Amino acid sequence: MPSLYRLLPEEIDDLVANLGQPRYRADQLLHSLYHNFPRKISDLKQIPTAMRDALTSLGYTIGQEDEISQIVSEDGHTTKLLLKFDDKTMIETVLMQYDPRQDKTHPRSTVCVSTQVGCPMGCVFCATGQMGFEKNLKAEEIVCQVLHFSRILQKRKEHVTNLVFMGMGEPLANYDETIRAIKILTHERAFGLGQRNITISTVGVISGIDRLADENIQVKLAISLHAPNNQLRKHLVPTAGPHSVEDLISEAKRYFKKTGRRVTFEYALIDGINDSNQVASELASLLKGNGAHVNLIPMNPTAGGYSRPARKRVLAFQQILRDGGVNCTVRVEKGVEIAAACGQLRTDTIQKIKPTKPLN
Repeated sequence: MPSLYRLLPEEIDDLVANLGQPRYRADQLLHSLYHNFPRKISDLKQIPTAMRDALTSLGYTIGQEDEISQIVSEDGHTTKLLLKFDDKTMIETVLMQYDPRQDKTHPRSTVCVSTQVGCPMGCVFCATGQMGFEKNLKAEEIVCQVLHFSRILQKRKEHVTNLVFMGMGEPLANYDETIRAIKILTHERAFGLGQRNITISTVGVISGIDRLADENIQVKLAISLHAPNNQLRKHLVPTAGPHSVEDLISEAKRYFKKTGRRVTFEYALIDGINDSNQVASELASLLKGNGAHVNLIPMNPTAGGYSRPARKRVLAFQQILRDGGVNCTVRVEKGVEIAAACGQLRTDTIQKIKPTKPLN
């Protein structure tokens, strides 16, 4: 059945016109969808009953996701959900909030969305990568993840401020649906999220990065590098090509030249694998002088048995990069104890954890 959350505002205009309704009904419908967060067609109280009936008769639906489980971190700032769609597939999505005292108005609320069920990239240190690949999510299934958390936050008089495509799956391997979701979520007549408040993270789908550079959207791009040489990267990312490191560095330069937007390189630090001083020096030499920013991510425990380096080792790695002229930060950790952090999303583990009392 078609979902209203799949349609761009211009497509909503056409739908409303085909129903014989005046133009302003489209704006009423869009406002209700993206500001009231209804769960079913009958909740669309801003439009006439006859119009609701017509949408129902055409088979349109909204709110395809059901919340199966909800887990909240000890500090209350990270929430992980298990959502099930109409076809019975399930994904995890995460809300990360940062101390509201750092913001005079409201906390920064970032939703980490999934774009696939499982992932085809097979990264050995990532729990999702070890699940295998089941399917691509549709744009409406991506949008619904954001709106689900929006409904929760609305009850607290808060709202989603940022969006990261860093959940389950490789977003650029599901390119068309990911971009459609972004266009819906950033459209001023729909959800209205600022484009520059969105980050797409990719393990390095070159064709997708090329296409993204041609899109007229101002999203941020993060490339998961994880190694300064091809042999080590191939070990960590089995789907990587024989020259993936050089290819990604070149692609980042092309992307910057075409868009004017610098790329962030993400680097998962794994104890005893890619965290030595020698590797840090090699990475510094690779990236020196190209204006790159490196986001170091201490690896979180996953089903693959990999572990994070000690804090002292992380800081030493960071210092070598900085001494080598590379701009570098260590990612703020969120949700580690509820397996909501980077590399931990895996639906067959969340079902074993007793959920907390739902927030909504």
